[in-house]
Amino acid sequence: MSKGFPSVMTRLIEEFCKMPGVGVRSAQRMAFYVLEAGKTDVDSLTSAISEVKKNISFCKECNNLSERELCSICSDTKRDSSRICVVEGPSGVLAVERTGAYNGLYHVLLGALSPIDGIGPADIRVSDLLARVGKDTVKEVIIATDFTTEGETTALFLSRVLKKSGVRLTRLSRGVPEGACVEYADVGTLQRAFEDRKTM
Repeated sequence: MSKGFPSVMTRLIEEFCKMPGVGVRSAQRMAFYVLEAGKTDVDSLTSAISEVKKNISFCKECNNLSERELCSICSDTKRDSSRICVVEGPSGVLAVERTGAYNGLYHVLLGALSPIDGIGPADIRVSDLLARVGKDTVKEVIIATDFTTEGETTALFLSRVLKKSGVRLTRLSRGVPEGACVEYADVGTLQRAFEDRKTM
């Protein structure tokens, strides 16, 4: 992978390669950044990584990132608790929040169904969602999984298991292109997708 590099540099590159979406070249660039950066910058980076591992966990209600037991959204009494928007990961929450088009709660699945990769319903937070939907306060579930094969498979599965609950089930409209991730959609597209969401 990194022939000619000292072993400690190779190890750092290999660690960076473990990150999602990071190839060898990107990992090498990051490793050289660390090598060339001043001690203050490197200390700041390692401190930030350490702080995240120490202080960030998942909200016990929705699985969003949080520094406390409940995230800032779940603990906000001004949010509309009758609606739950289901996203694949915390980045989906950030994307939807940027639109300003939604004031309900969220449920973060922390993944998507992918039979080919051996990821089934037990591997994502579906049972937590069913428990939340079972409460009388929930009137609508908005499925905002990505428009990828895995996201569509997850949406179809959720629509089947949630139909029995009697809540209104909607899916973001096709304003988000097929094959696209919710987190990468622009604000205007996401706003239209929420406004035009379809009943499932």
